[in-house]
Amino acid sequence: MTPRYFALAILLLAAACAPAKQQDGIDPQGKAFDRVAPEEVVTMLGTEPFWNLTVKGGEGLWTTPDNQPGTPVSLARFAGNNGLGFTGTLDGKPLAATLTPGTCSDGMSDRSFPFVATIALGGETFEGCGYTTSQPFTGGETAP
Repeated sequence: MTPRYFALAILLLAAACAPAKQQDGIDPQGKAFDRVAPEEVVTMLGTEPFWNLTVKGGEGLWTTPDNQPGTPVSLARFAGNNGLGFTGTLDGKPLAATLTPGTCSDGMSDRSFPFVATIALGGETFEGCGYTTSQPFTGGETAP
């Protein structure tokens, strides 16, 4: 991992670890984020461009319209004070993903998601929404 990408990964993880106001069960005393159990499936998604990262345990699957079968990626999980961080390497590029509490809209549906998602992949940043097995999105008929 190059120093530039390492610094970006640290910044994203720091955002997940930053002290937070007391809201949504976040502990301002610094307790690690525990609103997503390790066995839950985490789904992060975004539009413009479309992308999806599904995380099950230590494995992720990155999909885009050009890569429908997806590319598997091994991920390390980190619980910060205000969310989760996932790091790994995808196609030789560093990947850092954060999932933080906050109402989120994908901008293309009537769905409301319980988490905000940010992905840094190589030199690109992708912003979107997230949900988990026990904390699904609301609105809409089917899972994205």
